[in-house]
Order: sequence, then structure tokens, then C-alpha cells
Amino acid sequence: MIAGLQLYTLREFCKTPQDIVDSLKRVKEIGYQFVQVSGVGPIDTKELKKILDDLGIQAPTTHQDYNRIIEETEEVIEEHKILSAPYVVCPGLPRELHNAEGYKKVAEEFNKVGEIMKKEGLTLLYHNHGIEFEKYDKKLGLEILFEHADPDILGMEIDTYWVQYGGGDPAYWIERFSNKMPICHLKDMGIKDNQQVMMPIGEGNLNWPAIVKACEKAGVIYAMVELDQSPLYPIWDAIKISLEHMLSWGLTTK
Repeated sequence: MIAGLQLYTLREFCKTPQDIVDSLKRVKEIGYQFVQVSGVGPIDTKELKKILDDLGIQAPTTHQDYNRIIEETEEVIEEHKILSAPYVVCPGLPRELHNAEGYKKVAEEFNKVGEIMKKEGLTLLYHNHGIEFEKYDKKLGLEILFEHADPDILGMEIDTYWVQYGGGDPAYWIERFSNKMPICHLKDMGIKDNQQVMMPIGEGNLNWPAIVKACEKAGVIYAMVELDQSPLYPIWDAIKISLEHMLSWGLTTK
């Protein structure tokens, strides 16, 4: 299993093309060789690909806005071909779709565009937050979405922090999506002043031995570090500490 970095983590340091170059150099120096593209400022996809190639970094996946996936499918496909990125991930939904009928509607849309992407050699995945763990007539939103999605079309990208936040067991949900989850978001949860906070991987309270074992069993290829925020550690320290822990657990960087 390969340890990578979600670039949304460094969005404040990736606002311009030069920022992106400088930040990716630093990312490579820390030891990451794989990234997920998200949260970076405006940049031509071909220029981004050249930067990545020059640094010896691969980007097998991105996050794409739901509406863009649905309405600009062909453009998304073309960008992924330029990046040589086989995985398109939807990072969440507009709030008005977080209800039983909304999840069914999304599943129908994903079935359509996911089929188009599949024919082009791409795989569509969904990324959870806590909101998908709200129940509607005793069924979780996440369950409704995947019950109505074509199992051969839509895959999953579990986010460990947000599963825990929603009251779920990250290891259980990772295993539940066995063979349908090539990417997992690793994000740790700790407590500070009785408030839940995001922490570097291995510095919080999630059950990492169980999570790593579940990822291996489920066939996860890329374990992407993502920190939406890092209130207790400088962000560059946080991603370095995260990688050190992950390598100590047997993950690799390539």
C-alpha cells in the first residue's frame, strides 16, 4: 500500500503555479511520490503534468466537484488522461442532495457518467464526510447511495476521520467496500479542550492497526494523507509526521 498526499492539505501553499512548484518540491523532499490533485489554484493541466513529471511525482487521482462531474464529464475525462490519473473522486454533494431521494438521484447520475468514464478507462469514486451517516428510515445515506448505484460503476474512497465523526467504525466501513476502494483517505482524530480535532496520522486516537489491516484486506492501493486543518501542528510538520508513522506500519512511498 502506497502512502500519498492529498494536495487539498496544502491548498494555502498552492495558489499560483509557482506556489505549486515550490510546494511539490517540498512534498517530494519529505518523501511523498504520489499525490491527489485537489485544492490547487488555477493551472493548465498540461503544465501541472509537466511539473509533476519533472519532479518524479505521480498523480493517479483527483477530486472533482459533483456538478462538474455531471455537467463537464468530457472535460474531466480529458484532464485525467493528460494526468494519467485513472481515478475520479467526487468529494461530496450539494447539501440539498443529502436526503433519501437526493442520494437516489445522485446514484442515477453517477451510473450514467460513471459508465462513460469506465469506457474511457477511468473509475468514479465517492468520498464521504460525516453527513452520509445520517439515517433515513433506518438506512444511512451512504447505504442508500450505494444500494442504487451500479456496483460495477461506482467505487468508494473512505475518509477515516469522517467515518469516526459520523459514529461509524473506519475499519468496518473500509472492509465493507473491499475490492471497490482503491484509495483511502487517512485522517486522525484527537481531543483538545474536549473538542474533536484533526491530527497527524498516528498522533490521534483512531485504531490504526485495525485500519491498516482493513485497508490491506480491502485491496486499497493508495492511502492518501489529508488534513482539512491542523490546529495543533504546523501543516508541513503534520504531513512529515504522518508519513513517518505510515512507513513504520509497513506502507511504502512507491
